[in-house]
Amino acid sequence: MNNPLLAGLLAASCLMLPGAHAAPVDDAVVELQRDWEVVRYQTPAGEREKRFETLAAKAHQTTEAFPNRAEPLIWEGIIDSSLAGERGGLGALGLVKQARTLYEKAIQIDANALDGSAYNSLGVLYYKVPRWPVGFGDKVKAGELLQKALAVNPQGIDPNFFYGEFLAESDRRDEAIVYLERALQAPARPGRQIADTGRREEIRALLAKLKPR
Repeated sequence: MNNPLLAGLLAASCLMLPGAHAAPVDDAVVELQRDWEVVRYQTPAGEREKRFETLAAKAHQTTEAFPNRAEPLIWEGIIDSSLAGERGGLGALGLVKQARTLYEKAIQIDANALDGSAYNSLGVLYYKVPRWPVGFGDKVKAGELLQKALAVNPQGIDPNFFYGEFLAESDRRDEAIVYLERALQAPARPGRQIADTGRREEIRALLAKLKPR
């Protein structure tokens, strides 16, 4: 497994910021979200792996502190997936398997948490990770999971982007463009300016590859 193959494992979330009287779990999850955004989109490439390692440990502590909540599980999975994307190799495979387990646990607790982000992030793993015997990749399962994420959050930037990317990688160019353009028009998420800006750049880059000049 190599870095290019895992480059897209920066899985999605559609978190809404908590209100003024947020519970401790909400505060902890928002802190993970903000830290992830800074590392993912504002940290030099050569520093990201180490920063994600530190953040992964913090995310695991949060999950242990709130074992019956889906949101920390989702964010620990996102961070582990992101670390896998930076690391590559056999170590990355172990991380994505761990992330898969976290997303599956989150779905069991609350499949709709963070606007269906567990479905979305798990679907990304299934189309990015190599197939057996190297990994557990499965394009059919990926499509099913990504469609479930869209059913929960049909207008969201992340579910539309990742489904569009999945379609592009499945040689379904025209369909991919529809979802990518929908992602580009998605409403801004409160408190997510860093992530939204970075995601829109990724969307435009992929559209530029797909559209004829």
